[in-house]
Amino acid sequence: MPNLENIRKQAKQYLRWHRERYYPVAAEIRANLPRFQHLDDSGILDASFKLSDAQELVARQMGFEGWQALKSGAQSMSSHSKQSAPRPVLSSTSAQLFVADIKTSCDFFTEKLGFTVDFVHGEPPFYGQVIRDRAQLALRLVCEPVFVGNIRKREHLLSASIAVDTADEIKHLFLDFQAADVPFHQTLKKEPWGARNFIVLDPDGNLILFAGPAE
Repeated sequence: MPNLENIRKQAKQYLRWHRERYYPVAAEIRANLPRFQHLDDSGILDASFKLSDAQELVARQMGFEGWQALKSGAQSMSSHSKQSAPRPVLSSTSAQLFVADIKTSCDFFTEKLGFTVDFVHGEPPFYGQVIRDRAQLALRLVCEPVFVGNIRKREHLLSASIAVDTADEIKHLFLDFQAADVPFHQTLKKEPWGARNFIVLDPDGNLILFAGPAE
């Protein structure tokens, strides 16, 4: 369990996000605090939200009934239990792509690249995630340019890298995408370091690398 001071800071961060009308926080509030479940995102951001609400939100996210229960649990941890806690293991990673239209992006990844929509948040949507097998791509709505000029293409700045296990899979994947008229920044290529890869260009100019072994 994180120490109590870090938990307090997390609650204050949620309170700041609500005051700044940071839309992703509305979904967290609705999912964890029953009294906000009937409100849409704008309604939640318009509603009164105090530090005590933010503290309760953090407590419920961590599996406690409320802030006092969380405080008691945190304070009762012995130094022995802290020392014997298992080392945290990072179980997954997800790249975040900045897009101008969540629906257009979801359509591209599902219809062209074989992904499925995991979830979409907001009305209108401002955040979502698409998945295919163990690959996850988060989609974040941004309404203005993220990169200056053509630096992304010129410098080949990747937004995400996705790997397959075998040479046959990377070849097959490229042919599938080619048949679906997917736009490429780079077609299938054998690299000097022993990889074979290609780069897809999404509707927002994000460069997504697909890589596998050459042989």
